[in-house]
Amino acid sequence: MSVDVDALLAMTLEKGIPLEKLINSIEQSVTEAYVELPEAMPQGRSVLNRQTGEILIHVPQFNDEGLYTETITHMPEGFEAKIKSVVRKVLKEKMRAMNDAGIVAEFSGNVGDIISGIVQQGRDSTIIYVDLGRVEGKIPQVEQVPTESYKHGDRIKAYVVDVRQGEKGPEVTLSRTHPNFVKMLFTLEVPELKDRVVEIVGVSREPGQRSKVSVRSHRVGVSPKGALIGPMGARSKAVMDELNGEKIDIVDYSEDPATYVANALAPARVTSVEVVDLEAKSAKVVVPDFQLSLAIGKDGQNVRLAVRLTGWRMDIHPDNPVERLLKPSDIAKAEAAAAAAELAAAEALAAQESAAQEEELRPTALSE
Repeated sequence: MSVDVDALLAMTLEKGIPLEKLINSIEQSVTEAYVELPEAMPQGRSVLNRQTGEILIHVPQFNDEGLYTETITHMPEGFEAKIKSVVRKVLKEKMRAMNDAGIVAEFSGNVGDIISGIVQQGRDSTIIYVDLGRVEGKIPQVEQVPTESYKHGDRIKAYVVDVRQGEKGPEVTLSRTHPNFVKMLFTLEVPELKDRVVEIVGVSREPGQRSKVSVRSHRVGVSPKGALIGPMGARSKAVMDELNGEKIDIVDYSEDPATYVANALAPARVTSVEVVDLEAKSAKVVVPDFQLSLAIGKDGQNVRLAVRLTGWRMDIHPDNPVERLLKPSDIAKAEAAAAAAELAAAEALAAQESAAQEEELRPTALSE
């Protein structure tokens, strides 16, 4: 059995595989196949002739004293066909491994970026499979937006989270929920971001519902919010359309924590912000009565996103709680609970004082 050495050399040059490494792999695989034969001789190993390409089984011979005398060749009947099969398998595996390595190297450069693909019908209904050309990407369930659904053939964009070599080939993990997905979508739409005139400082997101994006400008006269919104709101609308209507609040970043906290609570207006603890990043925020529910947001969403965006803990208060006519239900419940607790504490204190008075009067009654 012989292999074409020139063909092997051409393949290694094309794929960047060291020739000796490929030959060693062939020899090792043939040796393993030989050892499994019932008629295999002890210490037999395959050797590929680097000039002719012929593969033979070399078996060392020893005398009665255990000293090496010579090397003979051994080729069991029908083993040449087995060698041919083994060589074909090794070459196929090496080609696939090199192809996979090329794919991993290619897509590794896309980690942290956006990529487009076509949704494919997959075996697992919990995973969205995306045809990316040379490889198939996957959007796991944890990286999917619950409110989104895609059908076979739909073209979508996704954020590349990870690229690695798996057991069955390259694995490209995609995401539609990553906060940086919003950032990169804006980068596609806003030239000022590509030119680094405007910078997105932070993104906080509840996928499918709402996002907050803080921006700043590195050039005097350029409005960072205006750059992201675009003419007639075209740029921000394009991003929201890609996110299937997810709302986006664009706020100005500030080095001053109080100003940044106030901006982050948009669209609510803030009366004042007091930094309570700079190290713990805690702030007291005062808002107009009629803006309280807007500042907190539905189920606390607005303040929750603002906290994630700024990293500051926010204690929100109305500027005139006594005159509020209509209170949000969560605030009303909290105040009712506080009032009930205060009433219970007052009743307990009154009971203690009454018991103490009875104890003081008891000796007097006995003496009388």
